[in-house]
Amino acid sequence: MTPGIRPLIAGNWKMNGTLREAAALAEGIRAGLDRSPDADLLICPPFIHLHVAAAAMGWKPVAIGAQDCHPKASGAHTGDVSAAMLADAGVAYVILGHSERRADHGETDALVQQKAAAVIAAGMVPVVCVGETEAQRDAGEAESVVSAQIAGSLPPDFAIAKGVVAYEPVWAIGTGRTPTEADIASMHDRMRAEVAARFPGLGEGTRLLYGGSVKPSNAVAILGLPNVDGALVGGASLKAEDFLAIAAAVPAP
Repeated sequence: MTPGIRPLIAGNWKMNGTLREAAALAEGIRAGLDRSPDADLLICPPFIHLHVAAAAMGWKPVAIGAQDCHPKASGAHTGDVSAAMLADAGVAYVILGHSERRADHGETDALVQQKAAAVIAAGMVPVVCVGETEAQRDAGEAESVVSAQIAGSLPPDFAIAKGVVAYEPVWAIGTGRTPTEADIASMHDRMRAEVAARFPGLGEGTRLLYGGSVKPSNAVAILGLPNVDGALVGGASLKAEDFLAIAAAVPAP
């Protein structure tokens, strides 16, 4: 963890669940929160489940996020959702540039930056994902790839808007594999240096999350590393008890 930064534990539900299951998952998280956690909590359901998850969560201190948005405010963009629509629905954060979006939809750094700017303009917080493939890591390019993604994906007002950067090595997402603690620490040190250089005076306070097969069994070790200010949780966020166990692994301030 970084001293002075409040951690964030975010659950990315991806394309999973029915309305009933989304409500049950949110209710399970709410019921399990018997005390205020030592971190901000965030759940990011599919678009169609945002309202039911928010209603089921009730007053508990858990923010609602979305998994993407369109860069334009409105228009003839069938099947897309604008940042303004998400803000109107009570969304506080938006995940952008996830490797699955970059791979499945050909999203570039430039497009991610445009989306992040739209999210900020709508009064929400962007969570921009970066990460290398297994081939890039094997070629010794991991840090340079992530540095380039940070340079290309973050708009000028990112740090002022308290934007979040999430490092997710592509080869660790949903595979059960994680980098070594030394690899995670090294990458987060590089990310801190890049963000601090890009946003002098503000980048030192930007939250840097780790994602990629985070689970209760490894959360304590990962969340205790320098410059790891929380986690972007995938599969484990689909079980209330696992998500809450990861939140409970955050070191006490």
